Amino acid sequence: MKSKKKSTRKRFSEEEIDKVVESQADEDVAWGKAINVRRAKPTALSLPIELAARAAFLARLHREENVEKWLARIIKERVELEEVAFSEAKRAMSLRNGV
Repeated sequence: MKSKKKSTRKRFSEEEIDKVVESQADEDVAWGKAINVRRAKPTALSLPIELAARAAFLARLHREENVEKWLARIIKERVELEEVAFSEAKRAMSLRNGV
């Protein structure tokens, strides 16, 4: 089993990074080749008919005209909650293990 090596590089604060970027902003050699970034295409999601009907009822109850927007908001909120729970569990495990 391979052991992980600790990185000995210095971690810069946001202010330090900002100062470096601002000082090199006018220097063409400081910048790498430009990259193009594309927005991900929306994905279709299929739901069982019973769940879709329940979601449509709840969207109307919350006075949302568009059930897709309501579902997107609910899913986003749930994902954010899950991410917080995951990071807290990860932090608790690292504290328990003494890392």
